[in-house]
Amino acid sequence: MRMACCLLAISLLPPIGQAAAPPVAKYTHNKIHDRDGIGKFYMGREIAQFMSHEAADWLERPERIKEERTDKLLKALPIKPGMTVVDLGAGSGYFSFPLAKLVGPKGKILAVDIQKEMLDLIHTRMKKRKVTNIEPIMGTVSDPKLPEGKVDLILMVDVYHEFSHPFEMVDAMVRSLKVGGKLVFVEYRLEDPDVPIKLLHKMTQKQVKREMAVHALKHSKTLDILPWQHIIIFEKTKP
Repeated sequence: MRMACCLLAISLLPPIGQAAAPPVAKYTHNKIHDRDGIGKFYMGREIAQFMSHEAADWLERPERIKEERTDKLLKALPIKPGMTVVDLGAGSGYFSFPLAKLVGPKGKILAVDIQKEMLDLIHTRMKKRKVTNIEPIMGTVSDPKLPEGKVDLILMVDVYHEFSHPFEMVDAMVRSLKVGGKLVFVEYRLEDPDVPIKLLHKMTQKQVKREMAVHALKHSKTLDILPWQHIIIFEKTKP
């Protein structure tokens, strides 16, 4: 049995004269937790440990395209030339570079990570490949440091479940999106026991929808065209 030892409630203060909004983000911290988690829970889900830069080679493994069909994922994204697209949790830049080709020279890729070592890898590869439309950004665990109202699409591949501050991160991401902008979750399917990934690094579509329900987002569609992962797409509904 998991015993909660402390509770942090975060509430948004309304303008003067309006009723107070109920708390929308609650975190619990448990002493007993999964070995792959951090002991912090959000909406009934334990948050997983994030991947260290020391595992960057795993992101670039040659068999990844066959295992995860990353080519199909890129083709399924509603990306057009000239867009501003965020690769959030960019890691080694595995997706940043093909995304840079999709948006073209008039578009921009904002490659966000919280590990300097990952961003250094991207900088090195940009110079080697002479790529100029990627902007590496050092984010924090609660703020991706994105420009407000400027982003067309945010892509998160196997990363959201590792956010230690998921509410704050999504709140900041929604602010960065244009109205009609897309927030795209790619997460290993917890519904499928045959997906060979540790449990805390998988999510159900139901859980993702539950966590997004407190934000100014609507579920657009879910694509189950990949061998192991959902592609769950939300749209920003208002300024």
